[in-house]
Amino acid sequence: MTPAEYYQRDRRIHPPALTPDYKTSVARSPRFSLISLQGSVSETTGPVFGHGDISPIDNDLIKNYAKDGDPVGERIIVHGRVLDENARPVPNTLVEAWQANAGGRYRHKKDSYLAPIDPNFGGCGRTLTDENGYYFFRTVKPGAYPWRNWVNNWRPAHIHLSVFGNAFCQRLITQLYFEGDPLIPLCPIVQTIPDAEAIERLVAKLDMNAGVPLDCLAYRFDIVLRGRRSTLFENRLEGN
Repeated sequence: MTPAEYYQRDRRIHPPALTPDYKTSVARSPRFSLISLQGSVSETTGPVFGHGDISPIDNDLIKNYAKDGDPVGERIIVHGRVLDENARPVPNTLVEAWQANAGGRYRHKKDSYLAPIDPNFGGCGRTLTDENGYYFFRTVKPGAYPWRNWVNNWRPAHIHLSVFGNAFCQRLITQLYFEGDPLIPLCPIVQTIPDAEAIERLVAKLDMNAGVPLDCLAYRFDIVLRGRRSTLFENRLEGN
């Protein structure tokens, strides 16, 4: 591999662990210094995902759970590329997605929001990037939903994305929002991010050229691993 420029990690853009306006962080933030643990062989050597593990409609959330028709909601495509810090494509990478339905409800036993479950929408999918690092999902646009933070907080419409490397310990998780959503600047979780440009990199942009006429709109969301334009990841600082 050709040596490339090293990008120093910028810790200033990552949310602090304790952000009291996001009430859950009060209980979740560590009280003591973190302990570094060496990864086991099973964590650092597998698994390796191949096309045989992915069905042809795993990335089509409109079809992959439907039983009696299509799910309710605005049909959209979410697409983009997974890139390294020097804009090189990252091929054969497993990308997973999960989301609420068009009413803002997850198919999860602990989701008690009053919006109904959609019998034709499972809310999750997966795909592998191609040789150019490209991925795409077809789905319905998720709805906003209330959450118990302060009196009347709502989460903006969002989709969770997981990117797997070559081993379990290389999994990174983020979430994308949608351009123009008025709830983004009001969300206490989003506003834990101290850098406005980092927030902007979590917003999928409307892409009219990738939409299907009379069918669906499209949004583009590139995922950048490390570097100065990196996507902000929820679970690990390594991506930043």
